[in-house]
Amino acid sequence: MSPSQVTIREVLTGTAKPYGGPGKPGKQSAIDKHPVGAPVAVGTLGLQGDEQGDRRIHGGPEKAVHCYPWQHYATWRQDIGPLPVLERAGAFGENLSWAGGDEQDVCLGDVWRIGSVTLELSQPRQPCWKLNVRFGREDMSALVQQSLRIGWYFRVLEPGKLQAGDAAVLLARPHADWSVARLAGLVRDRETDPELLDAVLALPLVDSWRRLFERRRQSGAIEDWTPRLRG
Repeated sequence: MSPSQVTIREVLTGTAKPYGGPGKPGKQSAIDKHPVGAPVAVGTLGLQGDEQGDRRIHGGPEKAVHCYPWQHYATWRQDIGPLPVLERAGAFGENLSWAGGDEQDVCLGDVWRIGSVTLELSQPRQPCWKLNVRFGREDMSALVQQSLRIGWYFRVLEPGKLQAGDAAVLLARPHADWSVARLAGLVRDRETDPELLDAVLALPLVDSWRRLFERRRQSGAIEDWTPRLRG
């Protein structure tokens, strides 16, 4: 997929609302995103008007803008059925509906220009239990992780404005060997090979991903996914 073929199909924001259902009282989430028709200002903490239910886990400079490939929706409808939540963009809590390319085609550290905003790909998205609630399936977060149809996050290097229909232009690719799919695949595939983990730890990882791989490197053990995937 040529980087020149990437278009932002929709720009979406959401507000934090009570979320979680039985057994998760007091939880809030802004995973329910809706399209914005006008140009949106984007700062270092994300899109104007966008919220996060729990800033300890979501949002912040390293998760300022969440992208999800629109082409995955057709595959999900084949895999789990034509659910209402899959009828429009925003099902996965994304801010940018990315039309053109997927996790195989974008890499850690990529620098992209969208509108007047410059963004750097900071990390893959690690799916959590809120997807289970949103899709009405207890295994949805696990399915997303297994499929590697996970999406990714950008940090904001230069604030500005963007809107639906803008092209995403690749400016730099310093780590062409490390696609989002490859990096996330190490988590999914329970990789503990010391040589490979050393190569990963040489990358400019965000703190949470660095800690994950450092623990694997030191212990040879795999982290417990249950709190993240099941809540």
